[in-house]
Amino acid sequence: MFVLGIVPPVATLAVFYGRYLRKLSGVTQDSLADATQLAEERIGNIRTVRAFAKENSELQIYMNKISHVLQLAKKEAVARAGFYGATGLTGNLIVLTVLYKGGLMMGEAHMTVGELTSFMMYAFWVGISIGGLGSFYSVLMKGLGAGSRLWELLERKPAMPLNEGIVLLPEEFKGAIEFRGVQFAYPTRQEFSVFNGLDLSIPAGSVMAIVGSSGSGKSTLVSLLLRLYDPVLGTITIDGHNIRSLNPRCLRENIGVVNQEPILFSCSIAENIAYGATKDGDLMMCDIEEAAKVANALEFIRTFPKGFQTMVGEKGVLLSGGQKQRVAIARALLKNPRILLLDEATSALDSENEYLVKEALDRLMEGRTVLIIAHRLSTIQNADAVAVLDQGKIVECGSHQQLLTNSKGLFRKLVEKQTIFQNSQKFVLNA
Repeated sequence: MFVLGIVPPVATLAVFYGRYLRKLSGVTQDSLADATQLAEERIGNIRTVRAFAKENSELQIYMNKISHVLQLAKKEAVARAGFYGATGLTGNLIVLTVLYKGGLMMGEAHMTVGELTSFMMYAFWVGISIGGLGSFYSVLMKGLGAGSRLWELLERKPAMPLNEGIVLLPEEFKGAIEFRGVQFAYPTRQEFSVFNGLDLSIPAGSVMAIVGSSGSGKSTLVSLLLRLYDPVLGTITIDGHNIRSLNPRCLRENIGVVNQEPILFSCSIAENIAYGATKDGDLMMCDIEEAAKVANALEFIRTFPKGFQTMVGEKGVLLSGGQKQRVAIARALLKNPRILLLDEATSALDSENEYLVKEALDRLMEGRTVLIIAHRLSTIQNADAVAVLDQGKIVECGSHQQLLTNSKGLFRKLVEKQTIFQNSQKFVLNA
């Protein structure tokens, strides 16, 4: 009991030390994640960094973040060293205490040399064990601090199911879309409503164009249809089925998307096109070539020495904008979706590439329900109907010609502004 009197103070120290190290370890992991995220983002967009000559400033920002991580690591090292020293000192104090108390007891003839030697051996092993326990406890607390983030991810419940719900057969999926009283705000900006009672009906097999000013929520419609988000209020139905009740995987397999800036993977052209196939086992190279041909991509692909095996680089950086767009269209063709979402698919292209992409899109749109989101109003003249989105609602809906006849309508104002802008550009070019 005399010897073990040293243990309670060390145990108390261990409790406070464990809490401190656990918290410090979590903060260190978060800081390291921030620094890694910064490096990954800047390296992935190195062309933008160099275009703005920001190499030095970005390097300085990264050095500051890494320096912060280093300072936290130093704090952790000092705390661990102090605790190791305290536990090691405790073990040595136990041995010294045994020698001191045992010497007194031998002097009073209460203990023999053999008994003291035996007790010394026991005390020695207890001291070593306490020193080792300190090391184990320190590593355990560090692991608990770093593992708390991992447990948060493991215990997180998905906001929506991944592969559950009603599965529609191919012949049941017609593509009729309807928005009824949809209200929506992004989870990170809940105070700002994107839609306030949106109502829109798109018949199966028709082409609906959505126009509106920037920030009106046009691209948000695509995210809601793909069920990347759920509306706060209201319903979105496809063929009369609420998409909340549909299997998300089945839903997305029947929807094709062509974005303004298509994302390609860092692999070959053939692999990027094949990514659109819903059944990889039945896919053949002739199917990939046919999709590329319909998408007006076959001609430029054959100019590459390796053809379809040409690597496109990270995010398709080795291809031009028009080439990436046509590869994305070929990918959507191979998917053969019932619903097609075109999000500014030609707005970033020059005239020649726009013509080729538009020709490919016209082929892709045949026999499907199509939702076109466009800034260039000249690209939607052939749409069956045009819906004008403003302040979270559809304020006008009708054919292109019908909307133009409304002199006070928002659509006509948008057309007039764009016409004035285009005429001024032509004047500058002629000058």
